[in-house]
Amino acid sequence: MRRSTKLAAVVLSGSLGMASLAACGAKSNDTTASSGSSEGGLKVGMAYDIGGRGDQSFNDSAARGLDKAKADLGVTVTEADAKTGEAEADKETRLKNLVTAGYSPIIAVGFVYQAAVEKVAKENPNTKFAIIDSASDTQPSNVTSLTFSEQEGSYLAGVAAALKSKNKHIGFIGGVQSELIKKFEAGYAAGAKSVDPNIKIETTYLTTPPDFSGFNSPDKGKEAAQGQLDKGADVIYSAAGSSGNGAIEAVSNKPGSLAIGVDSDQAAQPALAKYKNVIMTSMVKNVDKAVYAYIDSAKKGSVFTGVKNFDLKADGVSLATTGGKIDDIQGKLNDAATAIKSGATTVPTAP
Repeated sequence: MRRSTKLAAVVLSGSLGMASLAACGAKSNDTTASSGSSEGGLKVGMAYDIGGRGDQSFNDSAARGLDKAKADLGVTVTEADAKTGEAEADKETRLKNLVTAGYSPIIAVGFVYQAAVEKVAKENPNTKFAIIDSASDTQPSNVTSLTFSEQEGSYLAGVAAALKSKNKHIGFIGGVQSELIKKFEAGYAAGAKSVDPNIKIETTYLTTPPDFSGFNSPDKGKEAAQGQLDKGADVIYSAAGSSGNGAIEAVSNKPGSLAIGVDSDQAAQPALAKYKNVIMTSMVKNVDKAVYAYIDSAKKGSVFTGVKNFDLKADGVSLATTGGKIDDIQGKLNDAATAIKSGATTVPTAP
């Protein structure tokens, strides 16, 4: 891993027949001979957030880390998908099935797993768990939190949006109104206002808890983006999982407008290739590197514990440069990044 990380105290952890795993949406990736037997080897389970592998965003970033760990470290892996609208009990069952099948560590992708991870980890103290994007003071010691300073990367996205907006009018779309996504909103607004204090910012959230479909509803993302475009916004940043793909589509239909992707370098995603000319940049959250580093630590027998936070200084977040659309403002972006890393700029975590 090419970054350093910060520790604060908390958490970590980690056969049922494949039929049982399939019942909870598991997909076996155990294709190598070593992962087939896996005797004495590390067995890693990954439980995805809504949208799963193929969302071109958050889950795909986690999947890249898992794929690299399988290829480089020779670990056995299996994957389990979430379903839109599922109950809390479904998340618990998914995790319990992975435990019963002998997987440890088990990585839960997304804050939606917080309650389920806490419960199942307490019931299974000998299994190692990691949860991405969530940390709790009540987590047991067999759970590790992998968190990110999304507000810092979003600040840079806001700087870029304000510098590129011709209308001095930009937009933000959040998938689910939550503390996590508000970090994106807060950073984006602060960055934009650092360039132009009078810039107009449209803000739309697609759903509120317990409805998490806002992370997997491209139609809702498209409708929200269209509404912002109609009001005059010409740069739209979406932190909404696969719903953001719909927002990008809407932007592509409005000449002169630009989109900012999230989590993965969305201009480089094959499934979004037809929209790459309108994706100005993406606020990349390097979940893949965090996942790989965590698995590597488990493989070495010194598994991460507590909260591992990946910030801008540690290369946990960054802006993608694919397509060259921010090359002309890179100097100003570098200055903004330097100010954050040095502590001269403190980015808010709430609007």
